[in-house]
Amino acid sequence: MDYSAFTEILAREGFSEVVLVERQADGHLDSHAHPFEAKALVLEGDLRIREENAETRTYLTGEVFHLPANRAHEEWYGASGVRYLVGRK
Repeated sequence: MDYSAFTEILAREGFSEVVLVERQADGHLDSHAHPFEAKALVLEGDLRIREENAETRTYLTGEVFHLPANRAHEEWYGASGVRYLVGRK
């Protein structure tokens, strides 16, 4: 998916806050949750996400991930780090 198509989807689905996120290479965030729903497009690099009581999934450039509000998850960033565009609501 490309940037333009993704931002159109975010607007249509009511994700009014859009943020560009960059994470360092080989980084990690322990289990945490956000008070907002998040839908993100990976622009560069890769990341792995493990949601509470679920398998770890890897997301590569061009792929979209979605996390419901208040869902506990853990994150790992690839050897080149990751940059993604995320809509929040």
